[in-house]
Amino acid sequence: MDTLLTDSRATHQLLEKQLARARGAHPSGDPDRPRDQYPPVDTFLATASRHLGATAAVLVPAANKRLPDGSTRTKAYLAQTRQLAMAMAQVKAKLYGSAYAVNSSWKAIWDAVEAELDALEPLEDDLAHELDEHHREGESDLLVELHRAELHSPTRPHPYIPQQGVPGKVARSVARRVDAFWDTAEGRMIPEPIHHHDRRGQGLLVQYLLADPHLESWPVAPEDLAAMDVDDLERTVQDMHRQLSADPDRRSEAHVSGEPAPEDGEDPSR
Repeated sequence: MDTLLTDSRATHQLLEKQLARARGAHPSGDPDRPRDQYPPVDTFLATASRHLGATAAVLVPAANKRLPDGSTRTKAYLAQTRQLAMAMAQVKAKLYGSAYAVNSSWKAIWDAVEAELDALEPLEDDLAHELDEHHREGESDLLVELHRAELHSPTRPHPYIPQQGVPGKVARSVARRVDAFWDTAEGRMIPEPIHHHDRRGQGLLVQYLLADPHLESWPVAPEDLAAMDVDDLERTVQDMHRQLSADPDRRSEAHVSGEPAPEDGEDPSR
């Protein structure tokens, strides 16, 4: 089984879904809700930034060491990650009102991000596939290392910091600490990195709170959930339980707060 390749494809599927949600988010006309656009955009930026940091810290050094032509291929990969990070930096600049992005349209900015992400995917898939092919018994589990690296990677794009060696490691560590400070100061909701095979264990309510719904058929749009008060949210989550419990094929996908899905005929609100 191509473990790294499977994870790479799952990651890019997640990023594509988050990008679509971020691209579809728009500022609210309600002066009491000026930040409605922020959560889906910040979620995409954080997930993509962490992934780029983790692959630079784990995937690239492994490819350099284990693959015959690793150096050449990783140079192309790192060049493309920098291009994507530059495009993502424009998103952040536009979202937070930077003068450098004021004349750029959202469509042009998102088109650039989508193009750079599409260009990165085959490069990453090729590296992942080759590393799976060249894996030898006793070597470290790169999938576990990638997940750990994501926990300690920057949550914002940093296209101009060093990428490799000791300078890259130090730069990512400093950037992560700076990002953590500003994430707290700005009240950004940052989703935790997850193992893709464990995604369905996250409850509907957890997905909502992290602005990261990922069931195949999310029954309520995240922007609609964001507009609800606590009572409406509770009723909506209970309704989701009822709908999901009526479908045996999806019952195992939906937990709230880690509790098992209700059995047939059981009141989910109990």
